[in-house]
Amino acid sequence: MTTHTTSAGAQRTKLAIILTYMLFGALLNSVGAVNLLVVQTLGVARQDAALLDAWKDLPIAVTSFLVASLLPRLGLKRAMLLALAAVGAACLAMPVLSAFWAIKLLFATLGAGFALVKVSAYSMIGLVTQDRAGHARFTNLLEGLFMVGVLGGYLLFSQAAHAEGTHWLGVYPLLAATAAAAFVLLLASPLDEGPIQSPGTTLREDLLAMAPLLRLALVVVFLLSAFLYVLIEQGISTWLPSFNKEVLHLPTAMSVGLAVIMPASTALGRLTSAAVIGRLGWFAVVIACLAGIAALILVALPLAAHARPLGDSSGWLNAPPAAYLLPATGLLLAPIYPAINSAMLSALPQRRHAAMTGLIVVFSALGGTLGSFVTGRLFVAFDGSTAFGLLLLPVAVLAVSLNRLRRHLSS
Repeated sequence: MTTHTTSAGAQRTKLAIILTYMLFGALLNSVGAVNLLVVQTLGVARQDAALLDAWKDLPIAVTSFLVASLLPRLGLKRAMLLALAAVGAACLAMPVLSAFWAIKLLFATLGAGFALVKVSAYSMIGLVTQDRAGHARFTNLLEGLFMVGVLGGYLLFSQAAHAEGTHWLGVYPLLAATAAAAFVLLLASPLDEGPIQSPGTTLREDLLAMAPLLRLALVVVFLLSAFLYVLIEQGISTWLPSFNKEVLHLPTAMSVGLAVIMPASTALGRLTSAAVIGRLGWFAVVIACLAGIAALILVALPLAAHARPLGDSSGWLNAPPAAYLLPATGLLLAPIYPAINSAMLSALPQRRHAAMTGLIVVFSALGGTLGSFVTGRLFVAFDGSTAFGLLLLPVAVLAVSLNRLRRHLSS
């Protein structure tokens, strides 16, 4: 893998990718806060507000599947600029429109835009890094700063929630300004996309570019690994507040507040793991992380069984140890996803990165949806401890899958 852009140009492009990724992190993960706010300030029924997740998730999967293979033909930089322009315009219009249909349109735009951004960003990494180690470092940094964007979004929307009526919509012009800054920075950043172009291919061949990848055993094993990882991550993160409330008997506010530890620890893990992966290799790190996740679950669940209800006036320091052990899994989950993505993409020719990233996004969306759904059903059918305990099964299967992936990559 070689750098195809000048050093200064590559740094500007990296900064533009990072700023764009953080913006989408803040907006995509605002859905929980927006759910609550539209019910309280716009009079939207709760069952209607609950559909906002679908308004962003379905466009992500559909757009990734339909256009990922076409992006090299359309231009990665052009696709990302289009996503930034569309999302910036939608954000700018929010305080003016002040309606639930506009919020649904915003999330649909976000979903389609994020599909373009993620496929473009992952395909660009090979153009602005010099080797596999550089690819892995920047992928970890990018995913880590995405989580920083998520945390920034939590803080921004939590502060906006204190405003009266629909004044919380005033947060969107600030996000539109961030989109404009990323747009200008990316526009001014040179990027040689020649190595990813596929001269001589037809439009039909570009549209079908994902199909040959699915026939490769290496790709199938990798997609299973990505699917299982996101299933585990979403299974824990989505239902952690419910676990805190129902199993640990914490007050509602504390249950939600302590759950923020998970994205914070994930951000920390991704920002610090690149150096470790560079020294030890991706496989040793991710297997050690999976063992640590299993250990945390096995230690936390028996401790949770002895938890007693706390008063509403109790502080975080009074929370049982299990309330800190389970969100700490974020620190160990953090390196896995970017590490396996980087290892997979580094093993493929750069012209196939867009199609491969499209498959990553689709299978990640499926894994996230299934993980949240299955864990929720287990919560209802059994209890929170059983639901989280059964996540040890996909952890074990993921370890086996990653061992197969390492063998394919080494052969």
